[in-house]
Amino acid sequence: MNTLTHFASPQLPLLHRGKVRDSLRAPSGDRLIIVTDRLSAFDSVLETAIPHKGAVLNGLANFWFDKTAHIIPNHVLKLVDANAMLVKEAQPIKVEMVVRQYLTGSMWRGYQTGQRTFSGVTVPDGMTKHESFPQAIVTPTTKEESDREITPENLVSEGWVTKELYEQMVVKSQMLFAVGSQLLAEKDIILVDTKYEFGLLNGKLILIDEMHTPDSSRFWAAEDFAKNPETVEQMDKEYVRQWLIANKKDGQYPRALTPEVAQEASRRYLDIYQRITGEALPTADTAAAGTPGSGRHDARARLLANLVQAGLVKDAWVNIVLGSPADKEHGEKIRQQFEGYDIFTQLRVTSAHTNGEAIADMAETWNNSLEPGVIIAVTSLGNGLGGALASNVNVPVISCLPYNDYAELAMNLNSSAITPSGTPNLTVVRPDNAAQAALRALNIPRLRERLSKDIIATKAQLKAADEELRVL
Repeated sequence: MNTLTHFASPQLPLLHRGKVRDSLRAPSGDRLIIVTDRLSAFDSVLETAIPHKGAVLNGLANFWFDKTAHIIPNHVLKLVDANAMLVKEAQPIKVEMVVRQYLTGSMWRGYQTGQRTFSGVTVPDGMTKHESFPQAIVTPTTKEESDREITPENLVSEGWVTKELYEQMVVKSQMLFAVGSQLLAEKDIILVDTKYEFGLLNGKLILIDEMHTPDSSRFWAAEDFAKNPETVEQMDKEYVRQWLIANKKDGQYPRALTPEVAQEASRRYLDIYQRITGEALPTADTAAAGTPGSGRHDARARLLANLVQAGLVKDAWVNIVLGSPADKEHGEKIRQQFEGYDIFTQLRVTSAHTNGEAIADMAETWNNSLEPGVIIAVTSLGNGLGGALASNVNVPVISCLPYNDYAELAMNLNSSAITPSGTPNLTVVRPDNAAQAALRALNIPRLRERLSKDIIATKAQLKAADEELRVL
């Protein structure tokens, strides 16, 4: 399946990896949010990703942020890709504003056991499942390891928000819900309940995260609700939850979905997107995968191309890993050789012997990077680093070892060239050749074209020199 399950890049520091969203620091200092196709249910992320899910969530959030900007400013700067959004860096308020129009979900389960007050809001006796409240109610929760219901008074007394700020959040939440409900009603969809998250930007309240998506909201088809309110089916990931419940064994939910269930879940996400926006998801048209202009080519390749076009990343990287700070001068010599080739380079430091455990953390990013990369190991007095890196990463590793004399070079070459099986470490002596080998290993069309021109230019120089010297 063509899915985006994980995002990593040495070029963008990871700020937070959530159940569905990955947040990274953009070069501008803003935040880049990648909405993956991961699906969480019952507080865990399933092994099976849902095709197009991330693009649906990202596209719907952008749609709603645009529709409600007149009510409250939001954090969106621009939609970079179907799965990526560049946003302003705001100070998040650790409170979820849950707005409910109907007695359903966890609230209904609590109601059945006799609970009548929810987050400080008291509802009357005698209500039935899926019954509408006279007006939408706000039942806030905290954003902690396990979210909890909390009264407005306790939100203030515990220091989550000030009284004035909370009142602002309530008013804005009710206005957002009213606009969302009206627009969706025109499309025969009921906005049952939802959550909003806010932040502060230069001291001003703004809307952040997502809004009115199948993951943050509960939707019902108006037609189904009219037929039988108590059996109405949710237009969100409840389909997957019910399948997991039906296939629970020994108290454990399945960790993976069948291909048929994943495809049906994808169809439902695409359907709700089209019903809300009035248009099909641009990256999910019916043309065959790979058809020019179809948008259905590999999601990772498309995302990388769009991030490069937006100036957020280069299309390739080289990490020069030093065995100690003493190797910095040699590392910089190699790094200088990449000037003019428009790739991202970075110096890192780790020792195969002293803190080899750090390699695993670095390898997690390298092995999952969206863009192609190469590692150059730089360490003197033997080369355990090149082999340690090569045995842990899925990208090429080239060792280029500093030396003071030929005796030291011979010793280093021996330790670098003779490595155990499963450690494909390549060894190059000269810094310029190490850089050139890395450029070729990247195997990117634009670099191959540039290298071909370099080769032609070198041949032309030699030919010119030959003609000049031949006449002397």
